[in-house]
Amino acid sequence: MHNYIKPLHLELKKLEIPQTILLCRMNLAEKDKKFVWHPFTHQKSMADPIAIVKGKGSLLFDEKGNSYIDAISSWWVNIHGHAHPYIAEKIYQQALTLEQVIFAGFTHEPAVTLAEKLIEHLGSSFHKIFYSDNGSTSTEVAIKMALQYWWNQGFAKKKRIIAFKNSYHGDTFGAMSVSDRSVFTMAFHELLVEVIFIDAPTSANISTISQIIAEHAGETAAIIFEPLVQGAGGMLMHDAEALSELILVCKKNSVICIADEVMTGFGRTGTFFAFQQLTEQPDIICLSKGLTGGTMALGVTACNENIYEAFVSDDKLKTFFHGHSFTANPLACTAAIASMEIFENENVIDKIKQIENWNNQVIEEIQKHRLVKNPRICGTILAFEIDKGKNEYLNDISTVFTTMALERGVYLRPLGNTFYWMPPYCISEEELDRIKNVTIEILNKIATV
Repeated sequence: MHNYIKPLHLELKKLEIPQTILLCRMNLAEKDKKFVWHPFTHQKSMADPIAIVKGKGSLLFDEKGNSYIDAISSWWVNIHGHAHPYIAEKIYQQALTLEQVIFAGFTHEPAVTLAEKLIEHLGSSFHKIFYSDNGSTSTEVAIKMALQYWWNQGFAKKKRIIAFKNSYHGDTFGAMSVSDRSVFTMAFHELLVEVIFIDAPTSANISTISQIIAEHAGETAAIIFEPLVQGAGGMLMHDAEALSELILVCKKNSVICIADEVMTGFGRTGTFFAFQQLTEQPDIICLSKGLTGGTMALGVTACNENIYEAFVSDDKLKTFFHGHSFTANPLACTAAIASMEIFENENVIDKIKQIENWNNQVIEEIQKHRLVKNPRICGTILAFEIDKGKNEYLNDISTVFTTMALERGVYLRPLGNTFYWMPPYCISEEELDRIKNVTIEILNKIATV
């Protein structure tokens, strides 16, 4: 039992007052600490969470009336801003009609319409949409799809996966297996599938990487990568030309290419999908996060016709035995359709270009700071390393920076000493300037410590 509740609890026990009365006297943050376990959060001496009661546009509001600019789009999902009235209305209307139905043997209009819209944006290389319910499951589906593709065709030995160093593809076991070994996976290393990890491609190393792929082609089912930007690994950015060459090498060696666009999709890198900046196309693509505009959980794994046809057979053992209770949930599909309609109706790509231009201007100013190391930009993402302490995820500078930014009305959450911002597309110029000014102010303060 937490220290803050113990004295009150003892007094109430003397008075024989029910504990429910005590709970009523606690604020939301206190109740949260009593009952809730938060993700990616060190539990010992955990600070009280901030109780958010409302969101509007790029702002979050707490129970005390304070506002915060959401400079990271609430873990990269909220692309159009909080409580978008168009998405909210569409979800409400759908909830009055059909909220959930099993997706084996049934279908519904939102799932079909969304699949049609996604295929239209993905282009002629993709033919089928498989639904799941988050980013990790979308990559799990892709991995299983690739492995079973070869199994269905009698190539059972092709069961190795190639992934990039510093990669992160989710927290379920398959997704962890193809993620680089790090603090996220440390407790499970002995249980994970063996993976070949290679450097992200560059013009300098593509020849070496090509040799590795050719050497292991006979046993390799697929390669999985985050195109252009490796998110949780530290907002690491790599070259589109070299990645295109890597995909070409993989195809020549019969290695399925999986593009994990859970973070990079829906405009984050400047184009609707990051792979659209490549000259070669992946075979499978994973989507989530911005898919529903940040309103509901939904995952998508899209594949080309060649992958799909390997599962079309008289042999029932070649069925893809995978699914989730909330597969293609009508409410989530409706939210995703509404998000894509906002792209079509509100010139969102123009807003993305404006943020990208602003990032280019800011980088010229901010890169002069002595604590700023390796500044970089990709679309709406700006990142750099804070040159203080060790270059790692557990660097305490993240907590310090987040706390100081919140005190100044901005929500920023560095990945260890890797600083980044990734704002919602509705953000105003004034709010962008506020983020920049707060960032510089905190850097100046940290530099004096």
